[in-house]
Amino acid sequence: MKQQSNSRAAKEAHDLFKPIAKKPPSDYEQAQQTFHANRERLKAERLAREAERRDRPDRTP
Repeated sequence: MKQQSNSRAAKEAHDLFKPIAKKPPSDYEQAQQTFHANRERLKAERLAREAERRDRPDRTP
């Protein structure tokens, strides 16, 4: 009897926590994702340029 109650509880928990079908992002959400991805890319490029400038020795004659 106890095994059946555990399986019933497991089934109920599974039904409550099953994954929700993900809907496609709205135009606004897609624009936000694109904006943030572009911002992160530009930030990485800027940091790489700054690190390269710091590592390069000065060319003062």
